[in-house]
Amino acid sequence: MQQDQRAGARKPGTPGAFSRWMQQRANARLIRKIRRGRGTFMGMDVLILNTVGRRSGQPRETPVAWFADGADGADAWLVVASGGGSQHPDWHANLTGHPDRASVELPGGDTRPVTPHRLSGPERERAWERITTAQPRLGKYQTKSDRQYPVIRLTPR
Repeated sequence: MQQDQRAGARKPGTPGAFSRWMQQRANARLIRKIRRGRGTFMGMDVLILNTVGRRSGQPRETPVAWFADGADGADAWLVVASGGGSQHPDWHANLTGHPDRASVELPGGDTRPVTPHRLSGPERERAWERITTAQPRLGKYQTKSDRQYPVIRLTPR
């Protein structure tokens, strides 16, 4: 085993190493696009979610699709932790691990600290209906998963 290999990281050449590398490249490209002011991907608005690694403590940035939420008269962003269906994405664990250190970067570079709140019950159902009306594909993905996708409201601090 290589000494510089991170704990828990896959060895190069094992299943998944290439797909993780591809995902990192795609994320980096989308982040550059968002910073240039073009914040859409596959017909969805995207922003950069800044978190801190739950275990590492290192800054992390992830492009995520967002949906407008004007609940309680405040501007906020709704994000869905779909993670490809089988498990919550890494950003979700980081967000719940350090909720006080989260921020969003909007297209063009405006960064705002946010407070995350996981929606549940009727509040989640209302938000989920708005999300799937805007992007029906998310509803289709949800039907193929054994878990309910978390819906997180990001409210500016």
